Amino acid sequence: MDPAITAELSNFDDDIPFRAVTNHTQSTWARTFHFSPELYIQPESIAEVEKLINLARRYRRRVTTVGCGHSPSDLTCTSSWLVNLDHFNRILSVDKEKRVVVMQSGIRLFTVGEELDKIGLAMPNLGSINDQSIAGAISTGTHGSTLRHGLLSSSILSLKITLSNGKTETCSPTQNPDLFRAALISLGALGIITEITFQAVPAFTLAWKQVVDTDLSMFNAWNKELWTQTEFVRVWWFPYTRRAVVWTAEKTELTLSPPKGSYYDGWLGYQIYHNLLYLSKFLPRTLPWVEWFVFGMQYGFANGTTTSAIQKSRQALLMNCLYSQFVNEWALPISKGPEALRRLSSWLNQLPPSDPDYVPHNIPFSAKGLYVHAPVEVRVTDTSKIETPRPHLDPTCTNEATLYLNATLYRPYDADPPCRERYYQGFEYLMKDLGGRPHWAKNFECSGKEIEGMYGENLTQWRDIRNQHDPEGMFLGEWHRRLIMGDGPKLALEEVEVGRRKLWKGGVQVTGVVDGEGEPALSGYSSEESFDHMRASEATVKE
Repeated sequence: MDPAITAELSNFDDDIPFRAVTNHTQSTWARTFHFSPELYIQPESIAEVEKLINLARRYRRRVTTVGCGHSPSDLTCTSSWLVNLDHFNRILSVDKEKRVVVMQSGIRLFTVGEELDKIGLAMPNLGSINDQSIAGAISTGTHGSTLRHGLLSSSILSLKITLSNGKTETCSPTQNPDLFRAALISLGALGIITEITFQAVPAFTLAWKQVVDTDLSMFNAWNKELWTQTEFVRVWWFPYTRRAVVWTAEKTELTLSPPKGSYYDGWLGYQIYHNLLYLSKFLPRTLPWVEWFVFGMQYGFANGTTTSAIQKSRQALLMNCLYSQFVNEWALPISKGPEALRRLSSWLNQLPPSDPDYVPHNIPFSAKGLYVHAPVEVRVTDTSKIETPRPHLDPTCTNEATLYLNATLYRPYDADPPCRERYYQGFEYLMKDLGGRPHWAKNFECSGKEIEGMYGENLTQWRDIRNQHDPEGMFLGEWHRRLIMGDGPKLALEEVEVGRRKLWKGGVQVTGVVDGEGEPALSGYSSEESFDHMRASEATVKE
């Protein structure tokens, strides 16, 4: 450890530990980005969080917080101080009558589910995975797929956040409401969330089934029963086969019945698909056949093939993410869904006007020689009628339900697929053309001006709150400046990227620097008077 830090620690006349190590290498779960922080810190109490922030302010360092590392983007890359809250992971209290749960912010969602299940409670909704920390999940706008629920953050009753002055503040819809709205989707730029009060629900079981059919059948049901037939609905769309798998789930009192396995499930199917994806990197034209084969082996080749099970909600709502991957997900009005998928199909399949499924795609990039991975994940939420405070950076629609389209590209053996650049160019052009907004934690390419156009006054308000509570930019990095901080002056503790290089093992190594100098604070507060919030989003995974 830098002797200057050791000397500074001696000025803290207390017994509060500073649990920091050096020589740590950090990677995203997908191994898309790698970085080496100066210090890797794992506090176990609010007092330790406050101490590390006070020390960082005095020693002129940026602070970044990470959770499980599931975001494949460079949002949390840092060469400064990296904080992980995996040891800050306990349920603190439970009011079973009111179903209110207070928990430390580093607790992983799978632990939350297991602990709540023991006392007959559950989270009302989940995304596709449960590896994230609770704070990380809300900090980037995590959602599930149901029109009866909004973002995960809509279940947060209050939270505590340690700000850049080293003080921990409580905020809720009635206490510090502006800070609360900014903290619900903070992107790690506001402080460190330390405690969360959560509204749980009675534990429930789900009876689910998934049915294979043509995508035409899905389109015909879009404005009818597709999204309202059960409480939870999600779709996997396969453009090359022009088919879809519709997954539906409803609460039940029936006895648990796990899904039936097959010889292809598990290790065998995982290895076959992984190696076929790797071979397709060199023979891209085989991808439509690969996807047809894997689709049939996993879901069934015949339309009408059905799989079903009865599981606890914390198991039924999850899916296997399989391999390292790029993920590009956008939120757009649900009414735009059929148009979006039909245009994407016409482009990817290069459909001629004579094809009955043809629509003009108007995507100004050629799909000739372009072969991509499947499926496109299709999910929904509805925040248009919620009464809880909306986060300033909420990407969902205010006038109707929200559709999420997720274009995933796998990285077999950590190798980037050759289709990535052009596929995402075309996909993002289409999403922007339809009024979409990108999921904050995913891989997307936008300019700061485009983001400003999408969020308008909400982004301005968020910046004002952020700058008030962190005037020196202790929690800011290159990602924030590029996308959401605008053209304003660089702040004193803001980290600047100075280099990136591709690694032979795959992914990109990122290096940054904090020079401890910069423009004066943007508010009347000094750093000793300012606040801040966390970014426990998704970027941990040790090598």
